[in-house]
Amino acid sequence: MKKVVPILLTIALFTAVLFTGCGSKPTDGTGDSGGEKDVTIGCAIYKFDDTFMTGVRNSIEDAAKGKAKVDIVDSQNSQPTQNDKVDLFITKKVDALAINPVDRTAAGVLIDRAKGADTPIVFFNREPMPEDMAKWDKAYYVGAKAEESGTMSGELIADYFKAHPEADKNGDGVIQYVMLKGEPGHQDAELRTQYSIQAIEDAGFKVEKLAEDTAMWDRVKGQEKMQAFISSHGNDIEAVLANNDDMALGAIEALKAAGYFKGDKYIPVVGVDATEPALKALEDGTLLGTVLNDAKNQGKATLNLANVLAKGEKPTNDNVGYEIVDDQYIWIPYKKITKDNINDAK
Repeated sequence: MKKVVPILLTIALFTAVLFTGCGSKPTDGTGDSGGEKDVTIGCAIYKFDDTFMTGVRNSIEDAAKGKAKVDIVDSQNSQPTQNDKVDLFITKKVDALAINPVDRTAAGVLIDRAKGADTPIVFFNREPMPEDMAKWDKAYYVGAKAEESGTMSGELIADYFKAHPEADKNGDGVIQYVMLKGEPGHQDAELRTQYSIQAIEDAGFKVEKLAEDTAMWDRVKGQEKMQAFISSHGNDIEAVLANNDDMALGAIEALKAAGYFKGDKYIPVVGVDATEPALKALEDGTLLGTVLNDAKNQGKATLNLANVLAKGEKPTNDNVGYEIVDDQYIWIPYKKITKDNINDAK
């Protein structure tokens, strides 16, 4: 009988521990107990070695801390690769998707796949076609209006020529410019190009395009294209517009090699994004201006929206923290940045 009592006591203690464990609350992924289930968001970036998208990716990771698990993958600038990544996310039953599409015209296929699995999808930075967004009420977009950045780029050039009439080197009353474009067909490239020139003309200037070529958002390609422009047009070039900062920085390297930014030999160069290297060029005086494409808020808004959807909630201005327009869009505003207000970008 004496041996039976310790055995019964051991069984009782084991049973108490077992039921206590079963009754404990799940954690929320931060180590604290909470009632919400962990959510997983599958995120695909068009390519990891894009300077601006690195900023967005870092912002998504920061915003996810304490909220959700985010699996971020590199699509390697290949739409088929991205399609495969999305299929794998769906197979793994992620709670939501956050996609920076390689090709905006391919977004419809991704929406179809997400809809078939009832997995909400948030696109960011590259806007899908309106007809694709209309396919499903659980498809959203976070980004900025490209025409705004184009207008601001043009205004930076126009403001410079107003303040510096001597920038019209040949005195013909016409701004002779070269244009470095991003990816052909990309809405940011097309709209930034169009609206930047329109803004210069709206400011009362006549313009003449000496050359235009695509450098695919890339710094090295921007340098190569600018070298070709200089070889063809030399001192006739009075302004350089680039659809993003990386291409603008490449152009600056080519201009430095041609003797610019020494003494009074100067050409105004503008870009878009306000990346860290671009801000350094602003401080150095080689970049005239850029346009803040707010990577931090694009990433944060994307994560917040995807997290709300992942939990099965209806997104609102309050629970996402950003204004939702037309039930599917969050627009992050641009801002002109020069050396005078560089701290706004920092």
